[in-house]
Amino acid sequence: MVTYISLTNWTEQGIKDVKDSPARLDAAQALAKKLGGEMKQIFLTMGGYDMVAILELPNDEAAATMALKLGSSGSIRTTTLKAFDEATCRKIIAAL
Repeated sequence: MVTYISLTNWTEQGIKDVKDSPARLDAAQALAKKLGGEMKQIFLTMGGYDMVAILELPNDEAAATMALKLGSSGSIRTTTLKAFDEATCRKIIAAL
């Protein structure tokens, strides 16, 4: 599994319908499972982003599919980061 960090902001439509967020979160969790992954954690945040999610998905294609499907709802915009765990980071750096 590959780890992704999703930095998320509500759109005007999304904040207007903020009370629907729990149902949208349930749908996002179901989508992650359908794509073979899982939303490990989600945080409501203050600052430059409204939410931060930690996801595990099988590959970049699944991550792109998830971002596109969620973004097409019109409620959020995402910035997705591919994350490397400590062991992988050490391996990458050792190969330099």
